[in-house]
Amino acid sequence: MKTYFILSAIGKDRPGIVADVSEVIYGCGGNIEDSSMSLLRNHFALLLLFSTDSEAVNQKLSSGLKRLEWEKNLTVFYSPVTFEEAYPKAGEQTDRYKITTSGVDHAGIVFKVCRLLADRKVNIIDMKTHRVLSAESGTPLFEMDIDVEVPHSVSEQGFREDLHRLANELMIDLVLRKA
Repeated sequence: MKTYFILSAIGKDRPGIVADVSEVIYGCGGNIEDSSMSLLRNHFALLLLFSTDSEAVNQKLSSGLKRLEWEKNLTVFYSPVTFEEAYPKAGEQTDRYKITTSGVDHAGIVFKVCRLLADRKVNIIDMKTHRVLSAESGTPLFEMDIDVEVPHSVSEQGFREDLHRLANELMIDLVLRKA
């Protein structure tokens, strides 16, 4: 019987992090099914879903990942998940959108945009943010790209109006477009 796991690992960036983690999974008879990995300044993070048919996976996986934490200075978390969690059934119909923002950096942009999304049951699929300095003035600018799924029950016009009001309040540029 297949067992599914979600695993996250983070550590100071260096060549070989993915090879080290995937070697432990492979050694446990695991197969990586989905993953997302990213470099954030000088730290590398990975999140993945894997499955295995191996019966004795727990002890071997636990000891292999603990070894990575000690030897390779990684922080690793993993958890078993059910088949239903690994392969959820489709819920309410949604449309995909991309939200891009930019403006002078200040606290609260991520929180307020994400709170508006959550309050409308809009699901964040992917999000990237970064802070850059303006070439002309050196002013810190904040940019955010978010991929979202908007339920059909949410009025597109009302959603756009809410985002526009929030962008004005935050003094940022915000663009919503269908993906």
